[in-house]
Amino acid sequence: VSTVFFGGGTPTLLPPEDLVGLLDGVRERFGLAAGAEVTTEANPESVDPRTLAVLREGGFTRVSVGMQHAAPHVLATLDRVHTPGRAAEAVAEARAAGFEHVSLDLIYGTPGETAADWALTLETALAAGPDHVSAYGLEVEPGTALAARVRRGELPVPDGDAMADRQAEADAAFEAAGLTWYEVANHAATPAARCAHNLGYWHSQDWWGIGPGAHSHLDGRRWWNVKHPSAYARRLAEGASPAAGSEELDAATRRFERIMLEVRLADGLELALLSPAGRRAAERLAADGALELTAERAVLTLRGRLTADAVVRDLTD
Repeated sequence: VSTVFFGGGTPTLLPPEDLVGLLDGVRERFGLAAGAEVTTEANPESVDPRTLAVLREGGFTRVSVGMQHAAPHVLATLDRVHTPGRAAEAVAEARAAGFEHVSLDLIYGTPGETAADWALTLETALAAGPDHVSAYGLEVEPGTALAARVRRGELPVPDGDAMADRQAEADAAFEAAGLTWYEVANHAATPAARCAHNLGYWHSQDWWGIGPGAHSHLDGRRWWNVKHPSAYARRLAEGASPAAGSEELDAATRRFERIMLEVRLADGLELALLSPAGRRAAERLAADGALELTAERAVLTLRGRLTADAVVRDLTD
């Protein structure tokens, strides 16, 4: 195993000894490659110096802290309980525990967020000194409390133009601070600071997902586990597979997904993957300033990164 990622929630709600025990299980069952990247996600309030020290001593190499925002009213809208300054404290504590790689996750576009709120968030995040930053536009997921508030008219629908402005502002701030983009939503100080685990997804590599709702991929076959924790536990107790379903990816689907994922990377997309129509679309997008073309690859410009989903649609039509 070359990378391990504890996430998709707040794994640091568990005692750190439990997380180290899970990592030991991976090490014993599969083996860890030399220099393997081992990441845990964490909320700022779910870690402390002792927790981080135990994780680092137990083999974790990277921590990704869910700062989300620096404006108190935005954190309240997102149902976050930490104070605006707690994320920076968590970064400092992770450094003191020996973590070389510390990431901050940010969200822009929350209803009620102002341009000044976002500028404060960028300033606060960069002052904390992470070597990796992820910034994602808010998606109002159906069935959430936030979606219900938007539906009732208590909060406005996130504004698409404002979100594009936020992304452009973040890109400029990160680049000025020496954090270079390597994927549309991700910036890193050095190649070593890039999240190798996520790069594995974007390069369509193989991964094994463990836990309720986790997805896996192996040699063109994808499967996913039952979502409810009790159903997952029951299947394991019965000695049954927790998989809820699976699919075989045909050549056309695998090609489509490579285009969709790899065009988001700073290394760009191999033009050989595109159909003749896709090549013509790439030339149009280059003329419009959304792509830079070389003899072999297509790379998103800043304008292209702001409209990446539309670029993908054009390249795969």
